[in-house]
Amino acid sequence: MELFDLLVVGGGPGGYLCAERAAQGGMKVALFEKRALGGTCLNEGCIPTKTLLNSSKMYRHATESEAYGVTASGVIFDHAKVVARKNNVVKTLVAGVGATMNANKVTVITGDAVISGRADDGFAVTANGTTYTGRRLAIASGSETVIPPVPGLKEGLAAGFVVTNREVLDLMELPKEMVVIGGGVIGLEMAYYFASVGVKVTVIEMMPKIAGATDPEICKVLTDAFEKRGMVFKLSAKVLEVKTNSVIYEENGQQKEIACDKVLLSAGRRPATAGIGLETLGLQMDRAAIVTDRHMCTTVQNVYAVGDCNGKSMLAHTAYREAEVAVNHMLGKCDEMRYDVIPAVIYTDPEVASIGHSKEGAEKLGMNVKEVKLPMSYAGRYLAETNGGKGFIKLVVDTDRNRLVGCHMVGSYASEIIMTATMMVDTELTPDRLKKLVFPHPTVAEIIREAIFHI
Repeated sequence: MELFDLLVVGGGPGGYLCAERAAQGGMKVALFEKRALGGTCLNEGCIPTKTLLNSSKMYRHATESEAYGVTASGVIFDHAKVVARKNNVVKTLVAGVGATMNANKVTVITGDAVISGRADDGFAVTANGTTYTGRRLAIASGSETVIPPVPGLKEGLAAGFVVTNREVLDLMELPKEMVVIGGGVIGLEMAYYFASVGVKVTVIEMMPKIAGATDPEICKVLTDAFEKRGMVFKLSAKVLEVKTNSVIYEENGQQKEIACDKVLLSAGRRPATAGIGLETLGLQMDRAAIVTDRHMCTTVQNVYAVGDCNGKSMLAHTAYREAEVAVNHMLGKCDEMRYDVIPAVIYTDPEVASIGHSKEGAEKLGMNVKEVKLPMSYAGRYLAETNGGKGFIKLVVDTDRNRLVGCHMVGSYASEIIMTATMMVDTELTPDRLKKLVFPHPTVAEIIREAIFHI
C-alpha cells in the first residue's frame, strides 16, 4: 500500500492550496475531491457569481449611462450566453487548478472519500474502493447549504421550483418573479444580479436588516440602492411554507403570500462534515464544525482542518491562509492564523468591504476607539465616475495603542482598495506613519488617505 506524507480530503480553496503548498515543501500528497477541483468557490460560488454580476454591470452601463453623456439603443441581455460564458470561465480555472496539481506531482483522486480511521503509519482514507494511507491528514470538506425545516421546501427543491446557489447559476431562462429566502451575502449578490436584468425580486430576511453583521449604516445605503433597482425587502419576516409557485411568510404578525416563478434558498451555510468518517478519529467538534487551534491543528495529532469545515470564517481567502498556516506547522515553521485581519466583501453595486473591528465591536472588547467617517466623494475619481452616490468610509482607531483596527466602506472599487486598509491593520503602523504613504492620484483608494488625515 502506497504511503503518502499527507492526505487532503476536499479539493476546494483550502484543500487544493494545502496540497500545493505541502507538495512544494517536499511532501508526497494525495488530494480527494468528489466533484470538481476548486470546490464551491470556483464551481458554485465566488467565481461564477462574479462572472454573472460583471455581465449585469455591463448591461446596466449600456442602458443607464445617459447622465454620463452616453445613450445606447437596442441593448439586449442574453442570459443563456451569460451562463455559457460563466461555464467557460469556470472550466478554464478548474483546468488551471488541475494543471497546478499535476505540476506539483499531487495525486488527485476523484470520488467520495471516507476517512477510515487510524492506520499503522498514520491515517487511512477510502475512495472508489481503494484505501490510501498517509502520515498526516488535512480535512477540507467545505460547507453546504442550510435547509431549514420549512414545509414544502424539500419538495420544492426536488421539483426544481426551489434552487440553491448551485442550481441558480445554471438557470437557462430568467424567471419573471423570484423570492430569495435569506438576505445574507450570497442571497444579496444573486438577488442583485437578477434584479439588475429585469427580474422582480423579493428578499425575505428574518433579521431587521440585510447583510448580516455588516455596519448598519452601510446596510441602509445598500437597501436604498437595491430598492431603487426594484428589489423588495421583507425584513423581520419568517417563511412559513413553500407552495407551488408561491411562498407564505409572516410579517408584523400577519400571514402573507407572494407568487413567484423561482425561489432561491440562501438561508446560510454549515460545515459539511457528516458522512466523511470523522467519528473514526475522535475529533472534538462544535456542532458540525471541527475544532482547531491557531495552527489549524485539531485535537488529534497530525490531523488538521482548513476552510469552511472548521466554521471559523467561511471565506475562500480565509481557507487559503489557513491552508498555508497548516502546512507551515507540518513543516515546523513558525506561523499562526489571525482572524482579525480577514477582509470581507459584498460584490454588488455599490460594493461593500470591511476589515477588522467596528466601533461597537471594538468597544465591546474594551478598547477606547475613535471613529472617522468621510463621504467617498472626497476622492475625486469616485465623484468623476459615479455621478455622486452615497458611499462612505469609516476608520476605527484604537486611541490607547494609536493603531488602526478597522475599516468599513461602501462604494465603487471597495473590493479592490480594502487590501490597502488590510495591510494597515495587519502591520499596525501608527496614523502618523500611515500619513506618509503616497497614493497615486486620482484613485478611489485616496479616500483612505483622506480619512487618515481626519483622525
